[in-house]
Amino acid sequence: MRVPMIAGNWKMNTTISEAVELVSEMRRGLDEISGVEKVVCPPFISLAAVKELIKGSSIRLGAQNLYFEEKGAYTGEISPLMVADLCEFVIIGHSERRQYFNETGETVNRKLRAALKVGLKPILCIGERLEEREAGRTEEVVTQQLWSSLAGIDSLGDLIIAYEPVWAIGTGKAATGKQVNETVGLISLSIAQLYDKVVAQNMRILYGGSVTADNIAEFMPQPEIDGALVGGASLKADEFLSIVRQTSEIKGRLSR
Repeated sequence: MRVPMIAGNWKMNTTISEAVELVSEMRRGLDEISGVEKVVCPPFISLAAVKELIKGSSIRLGAQNLYFEEKGAYTGEISPLMVADLCEFVIIGHSERRQYFNETGETVNRKLRAALKVGLKPILCIGERLEEREAGRTEEVVTQQLWSSLAGIDSLGDLIIAYEPVWAIGTGKAATGKQVNETVGLISLSIAQLYDKVVAQNMRILYGGSVTADNIAEFMPQPEIDGALVGGASLKADEFLSIVRQTSEIKGRLSR
């Protein structure tokens, strides 16, 4: 049984004091919820403060990005060694990185290699644009993104995949549970083809795209979906707690 995961991607939001306040509001409530792995991914500036705050708790820490070189003259970048000093997880290949910072499959592949080399657990994001879905190219696009991201990587370590249809991110237009379950099933099949069935069966695949406390119950009963990568709703303590709590309750019922 794969352990469900709810990861909060705070994006470029919260100062250090706001990050500390948000985690302080959620810590006790999250610790009371079992059966779900909880991850928060604040901006780089807050990682050290949040790491200190969550010591001894059930909350895990992730970064939102990294660079693929370990050190050097790369002004403004953060190396995998720096991230590994603070975090357990790192988000790689988010659609906003692909869209605004021109990240390609090759770039994502290099970042994945760098993250795995230092023992980080990458959360790899893949997903199609609206015009690609409407043209019936979802399987083609998602599979191509997956294959290019994983090219030449023999061992996936503790990799997690987040299926994030671009047309549903920050738009309020979440996909349906059935749509997501079908696509996640295709991703799992691709993993089995690239590696083997055991790797695919153990691979956690999350859904991301306008996930809220109001719609999380649409996705968690689906057998292929192992949790969610939550954006805006992760910035609200009560809402994030509700998402985690509902996930625990739904997945708990399904496993009995």
